[in-house]
Amino acid sequence: MRSVYFSILIFIYIPVFSQGKADFNFEKEVLKFGKVKEGEVLNFEYPFINSGTEPLLISDIKVACTCTKIEYPKSPVAPGEKAIIKVSFDTKNKIGYQDRTLEIFSNAKKSPKIIRFKVDVENKK
Repeated sequence: MRSVYFSILIFIYIPVFSQGKADFNFEKEVLKFGKVKEGEVLNFEYPFINSGTEPLLISDIKVACTCTKIEYPKSPVAPGEKAIIKVSFDTKNKIGYQDRTLEIFSNAKKSPKIIRFKVDVENKK
């Protein structure tokens, strides 16, 4: 009886643990820009590959303020496919060290996935 019970548990749990998932593989998860003058708009990208076995679907990306604009793929990213998250950061009225995060909500193994950028904004005087 014990071996039958064990076999049933294996039959039930193996599919749960072996399910494929989508996954992010970013070239860089943290981008550092050094010093920029206040008022500049930084435009940059986060290239990534879906390193999982299922299509990756980003449902939302949350940022702390409206000074950061995001563009991301709205359609699924196939396994092995490359894609880009585009970011525009307006430094107007953002004096000093800025450490900003992007919270990526998706069907990936880890959601939300956090990526970030850092910049030191100097007064434009």
